[in-house]
Amino acid sequence: MRQSSGRFVTIISLVAAFMAPTACGSNTISNVPTTPVNPTTDTFAGTLTVNGAVTHTFVVLTAGTITATLTTVGPDSTTPIGISIGNWSGTTCSVGQGLFQDHAVQGAILTATVSLPGTLCLRVYDPGTLTDSATYSVDVVHP
Repeated sequence: MRQSSGRFVTIISLVAAFMAPTACGSNTISNVPTTPVNPTTDTFAGTLTVNGAVTHTFVVLTAGTITATLTTVGPDSTTPIGISIGNWSGTTCSVGQGLFQDHAVQGAILTATVSLPGTLCLRVYDPGTLTDSATYSVDVVHP
């Protein structure tokens, strides 16, 4: 069951393109961190059963972009499975509108933004397409 998104996650797009801003009219830049913030990559892997779902949690320390990439699906990389990003309540993963792909295949990317630190979740599920168990691996890059 999908519930409305909490205050942590909102959709950017399913595949994001980033453009660097440019400055003009000044030679002085203030409040620029001297050390770049390095994102964290969590890799979640497992076996998904027919009509099953698996939830993985991860902690986001600052606001920023989250990217979940379905890196492998087996035994057939074209087998569609579901992936979603949501807010973790301690017992359930609440997924907001647009923060899921019901028919993701290997290589699919789901991108969202987080506005506050907190515990989020990645949910991997059978959207009704599996006829046998499937293995998966998802890389989640987050602040």
